[in-house]
Amino acid sequence: MVVNVGNTGNVESAAAGAWGVAGRYREFSWRQARGRCTAHEELSARIGHDPELCDLLSGSLPAGDKQQPDLLLAAVRYLDGPHAELGPRGDMAYGRWREWTIRHWDEVRAVIMQRSARTDEPAHCATLLPLLARLPQPLALLEVGTSAGLCLHPDRYRYHYRYEDDRGAGGGALPGGALPGDSLQGNVHHGDAHRRDPLRAEVGEPGNPLVLGCRTGWPADELPDRLPHIVWRGGIGLDPLDPAAEPDDLRWLQALVWPGDGERAARLSAAVDAVRSAPRPRMVRGDLLDELPALAAEAPPETTLVVFHTDALIHLPPARREEFARLVRSLLDGRAGGGHWLANEHHSVLPWTTPPAHQPPHPDDALLTLALDERPVALTGPHGEILRRLPGAKGLAGG
Repeated sequence: MVVNVGNTGNVESAAAGAWGVAGRYREFSWRQARGRCTAHEELSARIGHDPELCDLLSGSLPAGDKQQPDLLLAAVRYLDGPHAELGPRGDMAYGRWREWTIRHWDEVRAVIMQRSARTDEPAHCATLLPLLARLPQPLALLEVGTSAGLCLHPDRYRYHYRYEDDRGAGGGALPGGALPGDSLQGNVHHGDAHRRDPLRAEVGEPGNPLVLGCRTGWPADELPDRLPHIVWRGGIGLDPLDPAAEPDDLRWLQALVWPGDGERAARLSAAVDAVRSAPRPRMVRGDLLDELPALAAEAPPETTLVVFHTDALIHLPPARREEFARLVRSLLDGRAGGGHWLANEHHSVLPWTTPPAHQPPHPDDALLTLALDERPVALTGPHGEILRRLPGAKGLAGG
């Protein structure tokens, strides 16, 4: 294969770009896919050691988010490339995947340029719900960095909160955020595992087909006993999707679910079904800073406005994060009756908050910091499977 690198300026810059892409894929394999998805771990590692393919990626995709591994891997799956479900394993399978990707590169690139790797994980609602339920009702929810708006419907799901002490005892989550004893159909097993891991709180309609499980050490009396009353919902995203009405949008979200993660795939489908009959949120396409003031002004004045985001600010440069923080403070301070800001991000992108004092369970700890009005109160799992009290947090809201 001959790669055209003329648009990169010169051979040296093209080589540097390919080297950066290769390192990004190897880092993705080691830091993100390892232990979570063997298919993506192997595939991204092979790409990271494939100079010719990395030349193609760096020479034809703009630097930044469009070169992230999730986008390429999902685009090939979305287009029904080889080994779409289980991923290519071994030299021969990788060769077929590579040949197909290069041969269909124009189509793959078109999908990458059109789409975003941003996913909505409805299980994050399990970590947000205890805060939302304790704020003054009714609520107006405004999510920045949304994809399909699934986290704007925490009142459409059912929740099981189970015990985990503050050090993470009590066992870990199963792949995709499901917990032992939990089921997408709401069936709870009552064996020895259930007695060791007692159900501490249940919230939501008993017949709801989607149950979101979360381990927590918060006192039972601080866990919610009712769903929040939400009267307005809005979201801002670069590529807002409507999977309940557009099959192609749902297909893209399904392609973003990593191979072998059946729990998460089932949870996505169940969440889409749960919101299908709900009124559509007010979704705005554009930059989150540019669009935030106008959308926030649409929230009914008699509501408590809650601006929230999960794992979204990582995509902004540090200066824009600081600008965003100033904008949110200004909007809430200037709103009659005020409002609240819920940030669920890795602590490294929240420099205006106090770093959480905790001992990570392993060096690659990916827990997020949940902060209410810039006050860290908990650590949360990347898929909403954990809500862990931070030292000094007295309560979930207002404490």
